[in-house]
Amino acid sequence: MADRRVALVTGGSRGIGRAISIALAREGLQVVVNYTAQEGAAEETVGAITAAGGSATALRFDVSDAAAVNRAIQQIVDENGRLDVVVNNAGIAIDGLLLRLKDEDWARVLDVNLTGALHVARAAARHLLKARESGRLINITSVVGEMGNAGQVSYVAAKAGLIGMTRALARELASRGITVNAVSPGFVETDMTAAHVTGAAREELLARIPLGRIGRPEEVAEAVRFLASLEAGYITGQVLRCNGGLLIG
Repeated sequence: MADRRVALVTGGSRGIGRAISIALAREGLQVVVNYTAQEGAAEETVGAITAAGGSATALRFDVSDAAAVNRAIQQIVDENGRLDVVVNNAGIAIDGLLLRLKDEDWARVLDVNLTGALHVARAAARHLLKARESGRLINITSVVGEMGNAGQVSYVAAKAGLIGMTRALARELASRGITVNAVSPGFVETDMTAAHVTGAAREELLARIPLGRIGRPEEVAEAVRFLASLEAGYITGQVLRCNGGLLIG
């Protein structure tokens, strides 16, 4: 077990997180699938991985709770002997125009999407430093964090903050061989997209995407898989866009 690289995927039970968990397990990593409430979905993800010959476990904790994150990271290391790859994927969206935005909704979105990523990165950092050249920190941001989106000011602010955090931590950890990068998905077929992009809005969006379609979770997962690989050891501080051409340049 100690010879196998170990990865933590937050929000790994559904959507993009599930695809990332499966892709990393396919590469031979031991994967810890984090979830907050969807235990059944997490177990389904673990089951899909083990059925394909991979190895994974599910672990419940809320990334916005710093103490819970610290305990979880220590448990992962105690049980596996190491931690090499961390994917900050956990996220929520509470949409609303500025004049209707509630303080508690703003706080919750930032607590999970941005502060939660900080909690995980901080708790994992000393273990990634021990991993040295195999250490990878990958943050899942969003195309809207780069281009903005009406009615999503809290989500956009959090995802833009993740990009800044990625660049700062890339400089901070580079001397020990740890790479820190972000993957910026466009609109991808997930439960969140299905709930927030419907009807005429969906058709308008498709018209703006040069490739003419919504992305698949597996396509984002492949970008993460590459950045997590040993072959990506000279790439750090970057934002890898996976958006079908919605944002170019």
